[in-house]
Amino acid sequence: MGMVLLSLSVSLPALKPPPCDGSVCPPASALQLGFFFAGLYIVAFGTGGTKPNISTIGADQFDEFDPQEKMHKISFFNWWMFSIYVGILFSSTVLVYLQDNVSWSIGYGIPTLGLLISIAIFLFGIKLYRHKLPQGSPLTRMVKVVAAALWKWRLPVPADAKELHELELEVYTRTRKFRMDSTDSMRFLNKAAVKEDGGGDEAGVQLPVNVLMFVPCTLNAQTHTLFIKQGTTLDRHMGPHFQVPPAALTAFITLTTLVAVVVYDRLFVSAVRRYTKNPRGITLLKRMGIGMFMQILSMATASVVENRRLAYARRHGLDVTGGQLPLTIFVLLPQFVLMGLVDAFLAVGKIEFFYDQAPESMKSLGTALSLTAYGIGNIISTFVLSIVTRVTRERGNAWVTNNLNASNLDYYYAFLAVLGAINFLAFVAFSVKYRYKTESVGLQAERTKLQLEPMA
Repeated sequence: MGMVLLSLSVSLPALKPPPCDGSVCPPASALQLGFFFAGLYIVAFGTGGTKPNISTIGADQFDEFDPQEKMHKISFFNWWMFSIYVGILFSSTVLVYLQDNVSWSIGYGIPTLGLLISIAIFLFGIKLYRHKLPQGSPLTRMVKVVAAALWKWRLPVPADAKELHELELEVYTRTRKFRMDSTDSMRFLNKAAVKEDGGGDEAGVQLPVNVLMFVPCTLNAQTHTLFIKQGTTLDRHMGPHFQVPPAALTAFITLTTLVAVVVYDRLFVSAVRRYTKNPRGITLLKRMGIGMFMQILSMATASVVENRRLAYARRHGLDVTGGQLPLTIFVLLPQFVLMGLVDAFLAVGKIEFFYDQAPESMKSLGTALSLTAYGIGNIISTFVLSIVTRVTRERGNAWVTNNLNASNLDYYYAFLAVLGAINFLAFVAFSVKYRYKTESVGLQAERTKLQLEPMA
């Protein structure tokens, strides 16, 4: 519905502003603005409902109690994100070109048609999917655990976790679920399981990880803002007639991610797990940590490249005029490529971690929780940029201004690299103490079974 509204808003004359007369462009009316933003908000609302649930449904199609399917599930999120990035590559290249050079109606019409086809395919396959029965609101269960823990705050947590409340093994066998053992993370919530009541702390332990994702998502926001603004100051020509749209540089992030995901799944995992004995090659937190470290390198690289760009601008007097530098836009490629590697490790690892470590009845909630970090990261990015700009302007040396040639954006990137490094150290400290769910550790047993049984 949202894409239909957006398509209509750029197609029907009554819903879009009149064409510009030279450099004078008539403003949009209240009706036109309202129609356009209604489409945007409906798209955002729909994305919030579908994005965490579609990946969860996909992962749920694999039977955890079938050794072969459980091993195949390890690769699911790699190929799930691969398909997502194929779509991103198409939108950031073909659609951007069509919107800039052909027609906004076609640029919006193609994804709208694609969505309609996707919905038809999804509905056609509903009877073929494996469906899990609703198990009640996960938020209600979380509130009950917290309430039970507060009610029993005077009671001591037994040293032996086996003394905590737990269902009989026959219940798990009958319902085909895994038992999740108690952990030391957020140990206070274990009070909810003392004697006869409550649950555990499985959902709560994901909250610290989500908080530690705020800074990486803040750094990631630069790829669609300041990175692109840098591109507008550089020579974008490829040959005598074609100019690269600055936003199209994000396609190199997508291309790098696509290649890296395939290499990771097909080569890296099989090579590394011979030594680690982990079916995933490395743990999910280690994968995320590698991505965070690469993100710091990306910010440091962006700082170095920007420093050289500013030096070039000052040598040619463009810091005063604010003109375009006769320097190819492709000098920005290293920072975009590194961010592509970041997504291959961090973005994929994060969504898999929140799905894998969530309780059975909270898979969708866990995935949704991981996605909230992006929204919060964008808000933090805007807040940090405004604070840094105001403080540095008051000191007479603004780091970020409308004229990037007269700014000190390299300092800002260096600041973000330091911020990322501090967050990375906190993430490492948490990861060392984190205890994975028993069902995740048990994947090694499944790997042994697969070695003994021929693959179908």
